[in-house]
Amino acid sequence: MRRWDGPEGVPSEWGRSVVAVGVFDGVHRGHQALLATAVERGRALDLPVVVVTFDPHPEAVLRGVAPAVLTPVERRIALVEGYGADAVCVMPFTKDLSARTPEEFVRALLVDRLHAAAVVVGEDFRFGHRAAGDLGVLTELGVEYDFSVDGVALVADGETITSTRVRALLGEGAVAEAAELLGRPHRVEGEIVHGAARGRELLGFPTANMDLAPHTAVPGDGVYAGWLSRVESAAGHESLWPAAISVGSNPTFDGAERTVEAYALDRDDLDLYGVRMTVDFTARIRGQERFDSIDDLIVAMRRDVDRCREILVVD
Repeated sequence: MRRWDGPEGVPSEWGRSVVAVGVFDGVHRGHQALLATAVERGRALDLPVVVVTFDPHPEAVLRGVAPAVLTPVERRIALVEGYGADAVCVMPFTKDLSARTPEEFVRALLVDRLHAAAVVVGEDFRFGHRAAGDLGVLTELGVEYDFSVDGVALVADGETITSTRVRALLGEGAVAEAAELLGRPHRVEGEIVHGAARGRELLGFPTANMDLAPHTAVPGDGVYAGWLSRVESAAGHESLWPAAISVGSNPTFDGAERTVEAYALDRDDLDLYGVRMTVDFTARIRGQERFDSIDDLIVAMRRDVDRCREILVVD
């Protein structure tokens, strides 16, 4: 799939296309419905489908507060490709971009660069300075600049599926419910780094400690069942393990820093330091607890591992 960073990256010879526009953080079921509409339009018109996404998140620029990131850009690109996109244009969201009028945004990106024949957005899409543009404005501009507009209805399961809802569920530790909205388990990614080594040397459960990017959406403190995987696996190397995952500050040891650690079930022979890994969260086992002794913690960890094995159906 082709990737362009900003409109200037689009080749001058690029022809007409169907363009889906949105932040797409999460690529949840609502986003998937929008992408499906764009792909359907692209196939009907025999045109490539381009997804326009924004980085950083617009709220980080407009409000100065970055929402927790559900899907980093690289993950987002891989996901939209899986849903049928032919190209992605990653738009750097800046104050200059936010100051453009709706027509300036449409002309500079959708018309002059991507040569849109059709534009697909959510029915609540807003754009341009002070969010002055909406679906009606976009439709009017489409008439002027010769592209059609599809406003895709928001997907709901009794309540509208949004990235905000997903973040809230993750904050509560409700990873199974979040997965229902995402259409897949929530994933975090990072390099494995050295920790306090208590898991291997003191507790008997060697864990992979993840160095996560700032603002990563991490589930609430607790213990989870899930899967640990290499981002890239050399030929012949295992790349996926069922895992017990701990999120929190290790209160039994008076920890202060919040960490994500994963124990590959029944494996004490893995050397993953420096390896980029992912963790997919399947189910919550329990909340974070402070234990009176290390022995009590070990007993609880053994129960956690047994429960993870049951959930993940590991023999």
